[in-house]
Amino acid sequence: MSGHSKWSTIKRKKEKTDQARGKLFGKLIKEITVAARQGGGDVNANARLRTAVQAAKGYNMPADNIDRAVKKGTGELPGVSYEEVVYEGYGPHGVAILAEVVTDNRNRTTSEIRHIFSKNGGNLGEVGCVSWMFDLRGVITVERKSVDEDKLIGLALDAGADDVNDDSPEYFEITVEPGKLDKVRESLKAGGVPLVAAELARVPQSTIPLGEKEAEQIIRLMEALEEHDDVQKVHANFDIPDEIMSKLGK
Repeated sequence: MSGHSKWSTIKRKKEKTDQARGKLFGKLIKEITVAARQGGGDVNANARLRTAVQAAKGYNMPADNIDRAVKKGTGELPGVSYEEVVYEGYGPHGVAILAEVVTDNRNRTTSEIRHIFSKNGGNLGEVGCVSWMFDLRGVITVERKSVDEDKLIGLALDAGADDVNDDSPEYFEITVEPGKLDKVRESLKAGGVPLVAAELARVPQSTIPLGEKEAEQIIRLMEALEEHDDVQKVHANFDIPDEIMSKLGK
């Protein structure tokens, strides 16, 4: 799952700046609004909303912001009508890319996403061109320094997780079936494990290894997509060696 874990490591470092945090709040509010619109405003009955609210709380979003986003989704407050779109394409060196988008103007967003791909050595493809290369999984991220590895593995597997990935020097990533994400997350929290994130992600079935120059090109495209206000998440199937990762993450 290198395409997911390597990009997540870089992205988490960038999210620590105030400007990035402000942009992140906007994306989280959109996700909460859409989740509430689709499944209602009760977090106990709406798994997607529950995950979105947990993520927002994890980034210390004020409770009032969360409440307003939920009410906009349920129609209790006026709000923008959003549409969900998944864009598929290829980056430099044949790397497959999926961009999950929430937009209030699909035509505008499509044009802008197409421009980002072409400007950074990629091309936007047709629906279905790369999505078959990814599996929808629940992914829980835990900082290595915050937990004993044996304890984490025991708690995760006992709760129904499929795997605990220790490829990253900074994080453990636990993969679960999407329907078990809530159960495993709550079991880890009850066991005293602090979580960095718990989310649904599109995990690549196989990856493309990249050297330093190629990695710089693909990260540039990934960053440009992530910086777009309508883009919620970006997934790709690249693999970058740790020594190159450490340079790119600075």
